[in-house]
Amino acid sequence: MAIQPITGMLRRGLIVDLSIAFGLGISFGSLYWYGYHVPAVRKRDTFYSKLEEQRAKNAQA
Repeated sequence: MAIQPITGMLRRGLIVDLSIAFGLGISFGSLYWYGYHVPAVRKRDTFYSKLEEQRAKNAQA
């Protein structure tokens, strides 16, 4: 009785590896973007808008 060859393992492994890689990449990318980048940009924009208002106020006086 012959043992049947294992077929499809490479393709299945490749699909699993790519799925995990894309899933983790998108997850950590979103975590960086919304957890660090967006709040940092918001804080920077707030600082510069307050600075601009202060400069405009000092220019009028």
